[in-house]
Amino acid sequence: MVVGVQSFEITIPGAESLKAKRSVVKSLKDRMRRRFNVSVAETARQDRRDRAEVTVAVVAHGRGDADAVLDRIDAFVAGDPRLVLGPVRREFR
Repeated sequence: MVVGVQSFEITIPGAESLKAKRSVVKSLKDRMRRRFNVSVAETARQDRRDRAEVTVAVVAHGRGDADAVLDRIDAFVAGDPRLVLGPVRREFR
């Protein structure tokens, strides 16, 4: 069994308040949970109105399976027009 963890630094252009940012981040987290059946949390930058770090964890039988799911999540996040994707970190345990 392998646990894959991926963190995304995202920028939310036009977010004028923490409330606007939370709306985008909550929507993104909820859609990832439903679509990919993964654990998702906002892990940093909670005090910034235009930036966030979102971390995803997936449990799979092998590293290849975890990589495939994280690749699909990466494309999903990159395709969201409400945000700009920054650095991405991926680890396996």
